[in-house]
Amino acid sequence: MSERRVRVRFAPSPTGPLHIGGVRTALYNFLFARQHGGDFILRIEDTDSQRFVPGAEEYIQEAFRWLNLNFDEGVGVGGKYGPYRQSERRDIYKKYVQQLIDNDKAYLAFDTPQELEAKRNEIANFQYDASTRGQMRNSLTLPKEEVERLISEGEQYVVRIKITPNEDVHVYDLIRGDVTYNSSVLDDKVLYKSADELPTYHLANIVDDHLMEISHVIRGEEWLPSAPLHVLLYRAFGWEESMPAFAHLPLLLKPEGNGKLSKRDGDKLGFPVFPLQWIDKDGNISSGYRESGYLPDAVNNFLALLGWNPGNDQEFMSMDEMIRLFDLSRCSKSGAKFDYKKGIWFNHQYIQAKPNEEIAEMFLSTLKEHGIEAPFEKVVTIVGLVKERTNFVKELWDASSFFFMAPDAYDEKTVKKRWKEDSAACMSELADVLANIDDFSAATQEAIVMDWIAAKEYHTGNIMNAFRLALVGEGKGPHMFDISAILGKKETLARLRKAVEMLK
Repeated sequence: MSERRVRVRFAPSPTGPLHIGGVRTALYNFLFARQHGGDFILRIEDTDSQRFVPGAEEYIQEAFRWLNLNFDEGVGVGGKYGPYRQSERRDIYKKYVQQLIDNDKAYLAFDTPQELEAKRNEIANFQYDASTRGQMRNSLTLPKEEVERLISEGEQYVVRIKITPNEDVHVYDLIRGDVTYNSSVLDDKVLYKSADELPTYHLANIVDDHLMEISHVIRGEEWLPSAPLHVLLYRAFGWEESMPAFAHLPLLLKPEGNGKLSKRDGDKLGFPVFPLQWIDKDGNISSGYRESGYLPDAVNNFLALLGWNPGNDQEFMSMDEMIRLFDLSRCSKSGAKFDYKKGIWFNHQYIQAKPNEEIAEMFLSTLKEHGIEAPFEKVVTIVGLVKERTNFVKELWDASSFFFMAPDAYDEKTVKKRWKEDSAACMSELADVLANIDDFSAATQEAIVMDWIAAKEYHTGNIMNAFRLALVGEGKGPHMFDISAILGKKETLARLRKAVEMLK
């Protein structure tokens, strides 16, 4: 018998923006599929019509396009196992609901919300299960004729799974090993609601995974409690042979480690918890990694190491390296602290690693916002000089604006510290020296100016600090002669003379 093809799915609900924890789950599915030459599928679980949010599905697809996590099959891609939206699969689910009822694995329950609430008030820690179902209004307690009458009169009902009590249910998890539950802790979960003719997550999930031939279910730790129910549903359908392997990923924790990461944590500490910016129906804006200036490769690398380690000390990894090294057995069982500062570090590393031309292309839009048009080669050169000082492309403006605009004021603290009594006279002299240089390259300038400083027995630091203040307006920037070389002779002399005039 040939080995089963690896097929994994990411199945979000379109109830709002995609949380960064969901992105990590999708990334792990992607890495696993690519490593095994398998299929990565996008399925939209939209059976909860009450919580559906317009625009959420499009947001999910756009987020993965930005992250370059490309689906092989599913919503927006197509494939032979569609449709891939659960709301479009109603008729498929009805068939399997009926199969469970016919095989005495599920039953109809007509209890109203008021009746259920009354029973909760009557019985402490009430659970709809083998010990209480006989007291309720369902097809196990009502005569067949009564059930048929209620259905024909349009009485709303739900279909519940019929759990056999006191059985051990084993869930083998690729991360956590064998996890055992006693079936008595499970309630007779609702699988289907006649009100909207849609299944709940539990039934739709199992039917779809089976029909779409999913081989591995890699999902968040929060779904672990539902795993025994899913195992029982596979048994109820007689599908044990095709049951996927489970892997429940550790939670993403708050940066300080106590509790699950939330949007509130991001708002409080100033980092995004969504891949893209999200604007809710009230116009409230939540920041996104894309709009905050993170590079998609940096986000993927950062997220990959939150709950998994490659077995070596390597942190900076290309997508190909992550695919090659990824191993579910090296995922942690315990939660991973969301170290957002490490995310900034990764972004810095990726900016340094990318070619200057690529970063310059990204920087052009910022320049345009400031009304700057400059030759692309000049922008590339400037990026190469200042990018080491930045974590985000947008920070390049603060690090390099003086290349494009002469200072119209001078930083007071720097003036007080760096502009000496003789600075004006020295800068006038320096301007004369530079005016006589034909080859205005950095190397030529440096050799001539250093000889001049030595001949005059000037203090090198005082000269260079005043020179920087005159050209930049403050005490920052790369090597001084790189700055003057890019500015060119005319602009350099103009700035020197302006500083002498204004600072005297």
